[in-house]
Amino acid sequence: MTHPVTDRATGAPAHYKLRYPGSWWYLDLDPSTRDASIRRRIEHQAKGVPQLSRERLDGLVRDTRRTAREAYARGALQAAGMVRFPGGDAMLSATSVVLRMPVPEDQSADLAEVLFGASMQAGDPQSSGYPPREVDLLELPDVGPVGRIASIEDIDYKGTPVRTALLHTLFPIPNRREYLLVSSSTPNVELKDQFFEVFDAIAGTLRFVEVKSKGTAVPAAQSPQGTDENGK
Repeated sequence: MTHPVTDRATGAPAHYKLRYPGSWWYLDLDPSTRDASIRRRIEHQAKGVPQLSRERLDGLVRDTRRTAREAYARGALQAAGMVRFPGGDAMLSATSVVLRMPVPEDQSADLAEVLFGASMQAGDPQSSGYPPREVDLLELPDVGPVGRIASIEDIDYKGTPVRTALLHTLFPIPNRREYLLVSSSTPNVELKDQFFEVFDAIAGTLRFVEVKSKGTAVPAAQSPQGTDENGK
């Protein structure tokens, strides 16, 4: 699946590719089909897990639908998720959302300044007793400079704070005042380091591409659309 960039600037790439691990699945964002498709997917994942109660399964379905609904409302280009039941009452889950982030005309589009501004937008996690956000400028092979924001924060869910580990990676779109944001999160904060390795690996697969005739994708001078977790 690809996601076109509208109002394309001269020299800006038109598509992106992003790959997910084989255990992840593409989240349906279409309001007309997402509720049913998300339930089907999660119930398929939960087959053979006798310790999973119907109440907990329904709660997971609601949470995943909420993620898809919020991603759609924010104009997400795509979203993906995973859920695993390693045994007992344990459950592992995570989501990753790709968003376009335009820079207002009256603000600098410099990566360092955008990264700093993005890291300051939400409240200070230290106010909840969590470590400060980790903000870094990185150089990714075949992509170039990107911004990275890692944190543990309370995410409000219907008035209830849910402790969540978040990793955001900002990719400048060449020749545009715009960024791609790959935003990944998990409630399994005790496994933050392991999940961040996965999130970093996902973000590290992002490539800007140009699509030529008959759908043939070739590397571009760099800009977006998108592919699903299988690179299609």
